[in-house]
Amino acid sequence: MQFIKHQLPGVIECIPTKFFDARGHFYESYNQKLFAANGIAEDFVQDNYSFSTPGVLRGLHFQKNPHGQGKLVRCMTGKVMDVIVDLRHDSPTFGQHEKFILDADKGNMLYVPVGFAHGFVALEETIFVYKCTDFWNKEAESGIRWNDPTLAIDWGVAEPIVSDKDQILPDFSADERIF
Repeated sequence: MQFIKHQLPGVIECIPTKFFDARGHFYESYNQKLFAANGIAEDFVQDNYSFSTPGVLRGLHFQKNPHGQGKLVRCMTGKVMDVIVDLRHDSPTFGQHEKFILDADKGNMLYVPVGFAHGFVALEETIFVYKCTDFWNKEAESGIRWNDPTLAIDWGVAEPIVSDKDQILPDFSADERIF
């Protein structure tokens, strides 16, 4: 497996080695010792699953401390454009975002540390799964509006399908200390 660090500190893309034969393919998607040796030593305590049709946009979500969640995200089927925003006030990349194409055929995953908002838009019919480092906590649940003008994220979709709940999330505030 390859572990690729990206411009936002702590973010790691994981690309498995796939083994193909006449029956199909096999790959190891998670190995605690291997991940820990490559900078992802967290204990994952909860797995989540979502199904989305093309054009569905989910996010930008996070949980406030002390219930911040690190996430290991991937597509079981389909493809998404995944977006993360650095909300760590003491980070040199605070307020910056980065985009990734996560593709079930490639099998790539993204580790998103605590302190990031996370969202994605489904490019195909997609089953999206993620492991979390903390349990969901209603009081800690929060987010940033997907089309916040300060962040100016190009989602690549003219009219995404966004939940009512995500439509009314607050805008990004550089003054609010979340993490």
